[in-house]
Amino acid sequence: MDRLSERLAGVRQRIDDACRRARRNPDDVRLIAVSKTVSAQRIREALRVGQTLLGENRVQEAVAKIDEIGSSAATWHLVGHLQRNKARHAVGRFELLHGVDGEKLAEELDRRAEAANLKQAILLQVNLSGESAKSGAPPATLPRLMNRVAELASLELHGLMTIPPAGTPDEARRWFVELRRMRDRLAAETGLALPELSMGMTNDFEVAVEEGATLVRVGRAIFGERTP
Repeated sequence: MDRLSERLAGVRQRIDDACRRARRNPDDVRLIAVSKTVSAQRIREALRVGQTLLGENRVQEAVAKIDEIGSSAATWHLVGHLQRNKARHAVGRFELLHGVDGEKLAEELDRRAEAANLKQAILLQVNLSGESAKSGAPPATLPRLMNRVAELASLELHGLMTIPPAGTPDEARRWFVELRRMRDRLAAETGLALPELSMGMTNDFEVAVEEGATLVRVGRAIFGERTP
């Protein structure tokens, strides 16, 4: 636990330092500890040292952990891409779904949320680089997708998410800048409040914070290298 506590403290300090460089309030940035493949025991250790915001990539793995640890023990985000056939398992289980990238998925989530008599908060994942291997809505389709989501009464759109191409933190910066500018432009054009920008992971979260991230998704720097 001591090592985990040290890693968490180090990541939090790096976030604070990045906020100071960017003249931002550290309270405006939330750290998501990504616990993909991490055991329930290790997650409990993170909870004991105060890290209560957790992110999971896969619905089935996440639901099993939530059931074992308890939905009230932590705040859970789904940070991976969500398949439409998993929507019924995701709605109501997570405070925020980061990986929504199409109208059909949004409509299915809305239908499931309406049936459960709740509102589900989401982010729209944007594929800025156009990489075929990455999920995310193409930038050109984003206005239409946003307008459709705005029509769905059981969804709440909180902002945007992206994953940059592999590269150095400096190479990632341009994609973070682009997402922030896109968010600002779309918010002005649509009148929608889009407070959240989910961007930045272990390799580049400091640059993401400098460029406006409000949610950073950090796994290895907290839990160590993943075991296959």
